[in-house]
Amino acid sequence: MATDEDGALPIVLVHRPANFHFPFKDRLETQFRLLDPFDSDPPESTHSFFSRHAASVRVLLCVDPEPISGDLISLLPNLHLIVCSSAGVDHVDLQECRRRSIAVTSAGKAFSPDVADLAVGLLIDVLRRVSAGDRYVRARLWARNGEYQLGSKLGGKRVGIVGLGSIGTEIAKRLESFGCAISYNSRKKKPYVHFPWHKNVYDLAINSDILVVCCALTEETHHMINKDVMTALGKEGVIINVGRGDLIDEKELVQLLVIGELGGAGLDVFENEPDVPEELFGLNNVVLSPHCAVATPECFDALEELITANLKAYFSSNPLQSLVEFE
Repeated sequence: MATDEDGALPIVLVHRPANFHFPFKDRLETQFRLLDPFDSDPPESTHSFFSRHAASVRVLLCVDPEPISGDLISLLPNLHLIVCSSAGVDHVDLQECRRRSIAVTSAGKAFSPDVADLAVGLLIDVLRRVSAGDRYVRARLWARNGEYQLGSKLGGKRVGIVGLGSIGTEIAKRLESFGCAISYNSRKKKPYVHFPWHKNVYDLAINSDILVVCCALTEETHHMINKDVMTALGKEGVIINVGRGDLIDEKELVQLLVIGELGGAGLDVFENEPDVPEELFGLNNVVLSPHCAVATPECFDALEELITANLKAYFSSNPLQSLVEFE
């Protein structure tokens, strides 16, 4: 790996919330010189710290989805790369990055298997009523009221995946093994994918029993799962969301679930986290998860490995992994 002319460690500027401490910082510091505003003494504002180090910074490490605006990027005239520790990059001004030819990497490759596992877990839970059945037994209702209501089989279901990126591909791989019929929606048809492609999510919903939402959040995808799409999915339809809460019109989702016009939902993300609509709490056909799809030790080990690999790759002029494609 390349070092500075004087043999010093390569410089990486850190952007993070004040109360967030990433566990592998000490290990990164053995290979890179980390410039962190919250390590300065006396404390210094992000704007001041970035401006003071602007000339020497070519790489920005964004820990947690801390916003990276165009104004913030403008403070760093020599910036070449932003390395993000999240799968989603909606907190980054990608238009400005594209304009300035700044590369952006995400943590999608590290997170994809674990997110896919949870997506499938939520789907099985909704269809087979696992959590609802657990509550039924714990409330001693089995002995009092008899057998619990039937669930629904996963095999043979038509599953529409919204966003066939690294996460969507892992979900498709798992669900195909269950015997599901997979189709997908993405910005463009993928040339090496054999699943049917639908140009818009409405057509995808018409041809699906289940929608799994795992695409990136952008201005174009905000509330892309609206009332019309959910109505097209039908009264027996199920929605799983492991992407971002704002991808779905949450108010319409709640209303359709409450009045029985949608079969069920498994949700790991919400529009106003950590606040969750209270109307969902009493619905046995809804499974709720506290935005924890990536919360496994193995996932964070993979994240450290990916971030370290991308930093090394940049300073050694090698290809980057999990590179974000600009539209």
